[in-house]
Amino acid sequence: MKKKILLATGGGDCPGLNAVIRAIVKAARKHGKYEVYGSIEAFNGVLSQPTQIVKLTPSKVAGIHVKGGTILKTTNKGNPLAYPVRLADGNWTTQDISQQLVHRIQALGFDAVVNIGGDGSQKISQALFEKGLNIIGVPKTIDNDLSATDLTFGFTTAVQIATESLDRLVTTAESHHRVMVMEVMGRDAGWIALHTALAGGSEICLIPEIPYEINKVVKKINKRYDKGKGFVNIVVAEGAKPKEGGVVGEKSKDVGDEHVKLGGIANYLKMQIEEAGCQAQVRTTVLGHVQRGGTPAAFDRILATAMGVKAFDMIVQGDFGKMVTFKNNEISSVSIAEAVSKYNFLSKDHYLVRTARSLGISFGD
Repeated sequence: MKKKILLATGGGDCPGLNAVIRAIVKAARKHGKYEVYGSIEAFNGVLSQPTQIVKLTPSKVAGIHVKGGTILKTTNKGNPLAYPVRLADGNWTTQDISQQLVHRIQALGFDAVVNIGGDGSQKISQALFEKGLNIIGVPKTIDNDLSATDLTFGFTTAVQIATESLDRLVTTAESHHRVMVMEVMGRDAGWIALHTALAGGSEICLIPEIPYEINKVVKKINKRYDKGKGFVNIVVAEGAKPKEGGVVGEKSKDVGDEHVKLGGIANYLKMQIEEAGCQAQVRTTVLGHVQRGGTPAAFDRILATAMGVKAFDMIVQGDFGKMVTFKNNEISSVSIAEAVSKYNFLSKDHYLVRTARSLGISFGD
């Protein structure tokens, strides 16, 4: 009898998810002693009645590596550590049902689980591992905010999309003598913003790790106009914040989703710039979910595929409780506990921050 592997994709969608799924299925088929299944919408497929679990055959995954999103669907809701439960009075509460989830997965006959997700998903992986589940983590996030790996698949595609967008805004800024503010994703890390600013040649880059002072932002803008160039491009991360103030966002209204929904910093910054007396026209663009969708870049397809094959190899070896990593241009692994122990903030002395400063890019500090 063949052993059974269960795959789950959780959190936000990300270019490269399908490439991981395809790689695991193809590697399992070549090995010959495993069958692969997928839980629909993260672990909600296991928890739902009836279960929503699909068998992943080679024909089901053929060609999916070029497609964005995930054929298994995904969700930000349904965290088994804080699962939404409706009370008799109609109100909602949360319960830790992780032990029940482990028992159900084991009762369904699965020998191993691969949880493909970001920081939040891997914290769930660690909790399930501690409760006895044979689980492997694969890091997925466009934010590149997992410190145990040099890169996460999806990040390169997000940067490419953001850079192409900035390229288009540069010509409009120059034609209209405007200040163009482009807001990108990244949550509490500035990786996407910094890479985009460098690749696209922006004059100002505002990131969460370096709180900005609006007077210094305006000073940089005025300096550009004083030189007669007459236009400025600003890349701002959604989690950027002024030196005296917090991030712009609001708590999710969706039951079971505890994330703060970041967004709005571009328009807030526009208001600050105008109130500070800047005479130039200021326009904003918020890329939002455009960065998450569409065809993965070649690099992300390759990285995701290699990570999928590594995850399968770890299952064969019984190397559970670990997350696949990409370190020093090698595919490896670390314990999931180590992987989620530290958030991957962008350090202020990172070589790309120094590079940006040398080019004259202002961080508003």
